Amino acid sequence: MQSSLIGKIEKAKLYAQEKDRVTFSDFSARFRGENDSYDVSYQDNKWRCSCNFFSNWGTCSHTMALEKILGDMLPEEALTTHFNTAV
Repeated sequence: MQSSLIGKIEKAKLYAQEKDRVTFSDFSARFRGENDSYDVSYQDNKWRCSCNFFSNWGTCSHTMALEKILGDMLPEEALTTHFNTAV
């Protein structure tokens, strides 16, 4: 393996431990819930989910779970449930 690639692998390992380097601005995901799978996205500073609950409330267990999973990697305006991400 080339030494330059080894250096990049080591740098990637360090970056992966420093999650505050990453802030998501847009993304989409398929979320497998208990009853069905749902399309969840964060775009233009807004959450979206294809589940029925989200259409009525503007939040749901799927978006809240992603807030918890992604924690500090989300912009402040995406944190609608204000989970303590240090736990």
